[in-house]
Amino acid sequence: MNVFGTVKTSINTREAAARYGVEVNRHGKALCPFHNDRNPSLFVDDDHYHCFACGEHGDVIDFTAKLFGLKLYEAAQKLAYDFGITQDKPPTKAMQEKQNMKSEAQRLRENEKLCFSALLEYMKLLQEWKRLYAPRTPEEEWHPHFIEACDRLDYVEYLVDTLIGGDSYERNEVIELLMTDSKLKKLQRYLEKVKKEEKHIGEQQL
Repeated sequence: MNVFGTVKTSINTREAAARYGVEVNRHGKALCPFHNDRNPSLFVDDDHYHCFACGEHGDVIDFTAKLFGLKLYEAAQKLAYDFGITQDKPPTKAMQEKQNMKSEAQRLRENEKLCFSALLEYMKLLQEWKRLYAPRTPEEEWHPHFIEACDRLDYVEYLVDTLIGGDSYERNEVIELLMTDSKLKKLQRYLEKVKKEEKHIGEQQL
């Protein structure tokens, strides 16, 4: 197992936050160390963190890298050193059990990142469409982009909020929803299509 796998198997984000002086309350909230935070806006779970104010998001290695201005490999090494973990040290029974579950947990985590990225991009697109294509007069015909934004924005915002602040069960439900019937791939293709169309329109206007 490499240092990344060893660290992610052995240390969760809450443990790292506590070790490095970020006080997390019983609700998983803390003052964000990545911006001038006056009210707790950082949510810290065992397997990820997210700041509702500045948007920082990631796992335990991302957290440590951002906190100390390190590259990801350097952050993984720091975590291993600070928590007394070495790759040569035989794994404990608890660590071995975690490793046995790692492949499934890693798959879920990778799927969660893909879902979050696509949903966040779609949410921002819908927000922009709702602003740009809102009818200027009551008589003006509604643009298809505005109609789509009105129909979909609230639901997409709910899914994004669930991936950010939901518990593991709730996040897994969203992941399963998007992975069923290739919904995620369809959304990714749709977003790519929109990008190409907007790029083409922009080139025509030059």
